[in-house]
Amino acid sequence: MCFDAGNRIRRRFVIPTMEALSISRDTTTPVDRTIELWQQAAGPWLRPTPPFSPREQRKREQAYDLALSDVERHAKRANRFAPAETQQRVTASFARFAATALDLPHPAIELITEQFLPVGTQLARWARRFDPNLSTPDIVQACRNAWTACGLQPLLGAPLGLTPGILGYSLLYPYSDNLLDQRRIERDEKLRFSERFRSRLRGEPLPPDGDHEVSIWELVSLIEGQFPRPRFPGVYESLLAIHNAQEESLAQLHAGDRCDEREILRISCFKGGTSVLADAFLIHGILTTQQNHFAFDWGVLLQLGDDLQDVHEDLERGSATLFTRAVHRRDPLDALALQLLNFGDTVAASMDALPHGTLTHKDLLRMSWRSLVLMAVAQAHEHFSPALLAALEPCSPFRFGFLRARRKKLDGKSGLFQRLFQILLSNEEGPACQLPSPRVRRSLPLIPTAALAPDVTV
Repeated sequence: MCFDAGNRIRRRFVIPTMEALSISRDTTTPVDRTIELWQQAAGPWLRPTPPFSPREQRKREQAYDLALSDVERHAKRANRFAPAETQQRVTASFARFAATALDLPHPAIELITEQFLPVGTQLARWARRFDPNLSTPDIVQACRNAWTACGLQPLLGAPLGLTPGILGYSLLYPYSDNLLDQRRIERDEKLRFSERFRSRLRGEPLPPDGDHEVSIWELVSLIEGQFPRPRFPGVYESLLAIHNAQEESLAQLHAGDRCDEREILRISCFKGGTSVLADAFLIHGILTTQQNHFAFDWGVLLQLGDDLQDVHEDLERGSATLFTRAVHRRDPLDALALQLLNFGDTVAASMDALPHGTLTHKDLLRMSWRSLVLMAVAQAHEHFSPALLAALEPCSPFRFGFLRARRKKLDGKSGLFQRLFQILLSNEEGPACQLPSPRVRRSLPLIPTAALAPDVTV
């Protein structure tokens, strides 16, 4: 037991059905299978990237700073130009940076600037119209999930683009996840909301209670409009699975020393794996076993990468992860980081085995996974041995100290990233979505999915 309310909650911590997670006829669950892969990834990094010389790193850092200067200049002069022109200038700056600093080929740059970035801005504008009170961090959280889902689409044989299902799912968790994570909200209130949210995911005709639930109910309706429940039961089984995982992750937040590491790993795998598995079901509706396994493993990789990236924040709030537990033992994080890099290569190998997706797309995803880990190592450098830092730093296109310094410049309410995001949102050109805010439409019928066609590519 690792949560005070475990007697009330833990009994429900079971995957709703076997079909949603394609569990085989033996007793091995998806979590067990992925934990076995994780354990097999222990040891030295088997496939390190070719090293960058200090001279090459400095060249890339100069390109990085030049791109930042360009964006800062465009941000300061944004009121002099039309929003569309400012956005074009910022996008061009990014393209130059990607070509010089990251060595990305032109097709990869086009993939980012012409497909992934438009998905983010499209979702952000829709979200602001849907609920003007959504914060920028909440919208960024939703965009991250949408980008993951859109990264999956070509690998599953689908065109890359925002759909009603991806839109609804991506915005669900700034509402529900953040509520369940907030310490100031009483446990009984969280339990009541969680029960009601589960009922809505099951399709029960439960009227929303308050504006918060109005928003969540409407987002679920977007998914229902694209995936009718009788035809696509796996979609809703996967949503119930991530809901269960969200409840269980509360145990991680309050665990302290009451969970052993096997349990912490299981919770992390369950939460991360079901999150991206839901993305996959919201792309295809029905998955093969190969697609199911890959999506689940990718979700675990991202979850563990986020746990490493958030080690400082998790230490402050007392959340138990593999990384915070190692820090409490005063163990360096060397072995876990190397294991994570090897696990990423294992997931990449299963991605390469998928029949769909271009080499450019797969290489871009592989690079992003490695960058996630290396940047996290750079930020949490005090928890690694000097020997490992010296070994991993040449694998990064930027020196670790440089990354830490620029991270401070990018973060914060007045940071460059926030200003860049506002630039992208300021361009309101193009067809507007007509979905009213929850407060306006509380007594109105839900708008059919077809009404989203001007803003959402199905």
